[in-house]
Amino acid sequence: MQLAEYEMHHHCSLYKYFFNDLVYIVETLDSTRILSELNYRNIVDMEYYVSLKKQCGDSVFSVMLIQDIYDLGKEAVIGLWGSLFAIQNDYPHPNLLGVLDEISRLGPLLLDQINLDENGVALPKDLKDIQDVHRQNLLGKTQQLVEHQAPGLSHPQQSFQISDRYLDLIVVSTKQFRTRNQHEVIDTGGVHEHYLQATQIKLERISPNKLFRWCHRSSCLPHSVLVGGVPGVGKTTLMQKFVFDWVRGELYQRFSFVFFFKFRMLNDIKELSLVDLILKEYPHLQTKLETIFSDPANLLFIFDGLDESVQQMDFRSERLCTSPQIQESLSVLVVSLVKQSLLKGCYVLITSRPTKLALIETQNFQRVSEIMGFFPKERKLYFDKYFLDEKKSEMAFNYVRENGILYTFCYIPSYCWILCTVLSTCFKLQEMCFELLPKTVTQLFVTFFANILTNHSRDTSQVPAQLTSLGWMAGYGVMEHVLGFESRNLETFGVNYSSLLSNFMVESGQGPNVTVSFFHLTIQEFLAALVHYLDYSHEKLQESLDKARRFEDGRGEMFLRFLCGLSDSNTRAVLQKHLGDFSPKTSVGVINWLSNTFSMNVRPDRESDDKRKILNMFASLFESRNRALVAHCLGANKKFQFPEFHLAPLDCTVLAFILECCRDPELVDLDSCFIQTEGLERLYTILHNVMELRLANNDLKDTDMKFIYRILTNPACKIQNLSLKDNSFTEECCPALAAALCENQSLRTLDLSKNKLGGPELENLLNVLSNNACKIGNLSLRATKLTHEHAPLLVSLSGNTNLTHLNLSFNYFADPGCEYIYELIRKSTSLREIRLGTNDFNEESIGRLKSLQNYHPNLNIIL
Repeated sequence: MQLAEYEMHHHCSLYKYFFNDLVYIVETLDSTRILSELNYRNIVDMEYYVSLKKQCGDSVFSVMLIQDIYDLGKEAVIGLWGSLFAIQNDYPHPNLLGVLDEISRLGPLLLDQINLDENGVALPKDLKDIQDVHRQNLLGKTQQLVEHQAPGLSHPQQSFQISDRYLDLIVVSTKQFRTRNQHEVIDTGGVHEHYLQATQIKLERISPNKLFRWCHRSSCLPHSVLVGGVPGVGKTTLMQKFVFDWVRGELYQRFSFVFFFKFRMLNDIKELSLVDLILKEYPHLQTKLETIFSDPANLLFIFDGLDESVQQMDFRSERLCTSPQIQESLSVLVVSLVKQSLLKGCYVLITSRPTKLALIETQNFQRVSEIMGFFPKERKLYFDKYFLDEKKSEMAFNYVRENGILYTFCYIPSYCWILCTVLSTCFKLQEMCFELLPKTVTQLFVTFFANILTNHSRDTSQVPAQLTSLGWMAGYGVMEHVLGFESRNLETFGVNYSSLLSNFMVESGQGPNVTVSFFHLTIQEFLAALVHYLDYSHEKLQESLDKARRFEDGRGEMFLRFLCGLSDSNTRAVLQKHLGDFSPKTSVGVINWLSNTFSMNVRPDRESDDKRKILNMFASLFESRNRALVAHCLGANKKFQFPEFHLAPLDCTVLAFILECCRDPELVDLDSCFIQTEGLERLYTILHNVMELRLANNDLKDTDMKFIYRILTNPACKIQNLSLKDNSFTEECCPALAAALCENQSLRTLDLSKNKLGGPELENLLNVLSNNACKIGNLSLRATKLTHEHAPLLVSLSGNTNLTHLNLSFNYFADPGCEYIYELIRKSTSLREIRLGTNDFNEESIGRLKSLQNYHPNLNIIL
């Protein structure tokens, strides 16, 4: 093994480089298997670490284990790598496979890369001097996040401090999915927007400093990387931090020069050369650009916001540029850099919204990634860093945590900022009424705008007219995909750039090329919806509703949700004192449109229907807060089927509201929806009303059994069929499940297949299932890691006269367990079918079990 030849300082470099990967691997995979392998190699005391994990939890345990192994020295570190190589076939996790592949394929080259990323390329003095000037130029452009300056912050330094605290939280990770090719996706939070989710598979996490690391899926070191993410999730912030850290010498020093561009600032460009493009943004490079181009492998081009470009990037085009001096359209230049016909060997990093990713050819990118937002821990940390007051932070976070829609939207960093801004204002009031705090995204933005109008508007008489003009311009931008507005746009809509409007918009550029844009796209979308309530026009409303729904890239969804949310009079009331009366006709028009659109296009009971469109409609209904409308729209629909469709926590919150409005739902199918803990937490309060509940393959863990317990022990529980198969439950969940089954009287079918239930705690569950008071008639323990040691416990199941169907196939009973299975069948009086296939029985055992067919002619024994 080549790692054995490395010196300890080499292992130190690898340990530092792979630390986050190793912690995530240990945290995500079966730690018992890893500990068993390490124990076999005499590296750790398995009993001690199993106990430690129970005491401190997965995350802390994983960090401590990796650190302890490193502290033990070279032999222990090599033993860890050997253990990971040994278990990779049993646990083919993307992070594990990626790490091992990177070590195997790159070998000593990996150490050279790590050193290069830390120390950079040696440059001649004249080039080093110009590099220093370039770093200073980029430092001025990236050290401050102007777009995240909260209204009311009067000191630039205060704004920077908040931004700097925010930058520290950007932790990126990845998941893998398939489009036409196999790619990877970046993630910093719960799984959410789903333009590509129909083909999504396992989750992989990486950090920003490894975007150009070895890609084991494409078996290469990527030169072109595409990073996606929903609006506000942190694409621009991540790129800004990426450049900022490069400037400070903390990231990717292999690149001697980084060129950072924003697509929205390049929309006025017709044709130019790559030289012109760079010198327009970085004129200080004029004298050395030819020298800089001479070594393309040391160059990184970053283009932020592909979705904001007015030019269509055709990555299938054969029209390419080959020289930095040749004039071409911007799209040709970008495509040529990506396809390596221009400056072959250079690196390219592009960001975009996922809607755009679904419309372009991505096979020329060796890594396609998506930022997914904050993990729950990062959300809490953000609140702590924003408020800098433990009591206020705890109060704010607890409020948001208890309001599912707001909490799940907190995976988007910009929403965290808006929420904290709103709540910090509320905390300034002497008496804070939690009833008045926002509960939906529309209510959040209503409160946000009310706060601005209260504190930043002196001449209130002009506010409605100003926001009306601004709203129509915002609407034009939403419908026509315009994000930057020139002076002619402001004149057309009668917008005067006043102190009030400066709370919503920011100026960019210099001289005659000045443009204004909204601080965030969501603010633009909210104003575009609000204007229809300020200045009603039946024709404009219908046109906007129909046009927004027809957008294939989904860019009209937030606009529609805001329109529906504002249809609620209680939600609008917060703004009424600032803007006067709103048009009730708009509310009626929106509700009628929503009802008609739903009845014509949405059937949640049909498995074949477009689930994203259904959930988008559900989200609009949720924002409306109109329960009667929801019930009317659902009509006779009693089945909700979303199998193999990734449901974000946000989707789960919305679905819970819809189910709450549905009388006597029959089926909720969430198989393979990857809802995990956070999704189940959003849903569990309403799932007891369902007759059939399917939760297979959702990565649910033992700690999630508390939610299953609450569902099953609800006095009004109606669940008859429950599927929990193919999750991550172990024997540790058996006591809680057993306690739930003791109280539940509705359940008739229980599927626990493909969970690792073998162990001492299984006895608790079998004791309950063996009792005649248990009403379960159909029980599946298929592939639950049962061995001959558990076989004696199964005999007791014969005592449950309600049990008619039992599946014990794909376990490990073998011949020593045959005697007990034989006894179970012989004693049972109620069984009508028992499945025992693939249990390592020999021919003699199989024959003996089959002979019982004569003893029980009404029993079907399947071997």
